Amino acid sequence: MNERAATFEKTPGWLDWHPRPSKPGFVPPPGAVDAHCHVFGPGAKFPFAPERKYTPCDASKDQLYALRDHLGFSRNVIVQATCHGSDNRALVDAIAHSNGRARGVASIKPEISDDDLNALNAAGVRGVRFNFVKRLVDALPREPLMEIASRIRPLGWHIVIYFEAPELPELYDFFTSLPTPVVVDHMGRPDVSKPVHGPEFELFIKLMCENENFWSKVTCPERLSNEGPPHYADVAPFARRVVEEFPDRVLWGTDWPHPNLKSHMPDDAWLVDFIPRIATTPQLQQKLLVDNPMRLYWPEEHKGEAQ
Repeated sequence: MNERAATFEKTPGWLDWHPRPSKPGFVPPPGAVDAHCHVFGPGAKFPFAPERKYTPCDASKDQLYALRDHLGFSRNVIVQATCHGSDNRALVDAIAHSNGRARGVASIKPEISDDDLNALNAAGVRGVRFNFVKRLVDALPREPLMEIASRIRPLGWHIVIYFEAPELPELYDFFTSLPTPVVVDHMGRPDVSKPVHGPEFELFIKLMCENENFWSKVTCPERLSNEGPPHYADVAPFARRVVEEFPDRVLWGTDWPHPNLKSHMPDDAWLVDFIPRIATTPQLQQKLLVDNPMRLYWPEEHKGEAQ
């Protein structure tokens, strides 16, 4: 026990997730999906990867699903975090215990077998995530991603990419060559101290505008804001622009349990109450929270409802 505790000692400065989030004022529409969240361990059952760049607190599936119910959501899309590497057991376990109310985005390596890919698909995985944030990876995964993209395309999966705004010019041509739907985490992490119509964010808008296979998550104001909680007012114009210009290709999520935050830990109700500031009509809220994630992660149910 002592050995395990020493092995998985939390990264210094890491803030634990909010233990008692308040009830949000905004009520999500029926069927709303938290389309970006994580599970961590518990480390005693699902060890963290030796190559990880950080060690998180435990954040279990039961705690995630309790938060979902408290906030008024119906479903989750659980994204594999880098601290678990390509060991997707915690993710698969969480989906298996969701009663069909969770889907997943995995992390895989090019050498994965077809049998293992098919097993992940059967388990409810619908995408694969690649990290291009230089401080979180040892090498940019261009070649592995292109190889994996060709293998997941027949499954109907998509690719999730995580990068920061200054890195987009270097990566733009590579990203646009990807043959699957592509979901960008957190609007490409814009610098919200710069103009919403400035050249840096305009490049991201161009990426979305000229490539109809690209989607964006309008998530993580707690990471992007310089003004801080509870309103994250400096982030709202960026997210609102993306929602209004690309209403059929946007997703929202809590990012619970907010990996590696060191400035403040948000009350998750603040993040829910951020939604009507960026999706300002019931129609936009329905697309953001229900129609879009259902189309991407539960297409068999979405088609049935559309008939």
